[in-house]
Amino acid sequence: MGLGGKVLSNQSKIANAEKVIAKRDRLRYLVLIMVDIQTISIVLASAGVIAGVIYYILDLQHQKKIRQTDLVVRLYSAFSGKELQEAYFETVYGMEFVDYNDFMKKYRMPTKSILPLWQVCKFFDGVGVLLRRKLVDIGLVDELFHAEATIVWEKVKPLVEGRRKALNQPTTYQCFEYLYNEMKKREQQK
Repeated sequence: MGLGGKVLSNQSKIANAEKVIAKRDRLRYLVLIMVDIQTISIVLASAGVIAGVIYYILDLQHQKKIRQTDLVVRLYSAFSGKELQEAYFETVYGMEFVDYNDFMKKYRMPTKSILPLWQVCKFFDGVGVLLRRKLVDIGLVDELFHAEATIVWEKVKPLVEGRRKALNQPTTYQCFEYLYNEMKKREQQK
């Protein structure tokens, strides 16, 4: 073999080496593409899960708000009913007392004549419990019950304070008082 055969042999070795390198590069490229596709699919799947979780959380918050609104509307409907409206008007306009002692002189207990007052106070105490436990929104409660709750609390406050002392029951209508105080705070913020 002469010099020409060696050159040809070297050229074919170089060509073969180039082919091997090209194949290796194509394989690396395919592996990179496969890795990139896997990475992209993992990222997309993760993003889908995160989007689903966010949607679920937002939906839960929305459902909570709907339930709270429904509860307050049902409370308002009950308060607007004949029985509680009669009790409210009897309490506000029919009963006259200055304090606990005056109340006890005029409305001997137990008597049915004080039932309207206790019905209304218990109703607003219940609304106060729901508010304290954050089961209802202060904004909606305040908009629907502000005037009535304020009028009743300001009328019965001396009676409630006297009853708390006389009967050693410091928690009597404390949630009604809480409701009143939260409404007053909101009023001052406006």
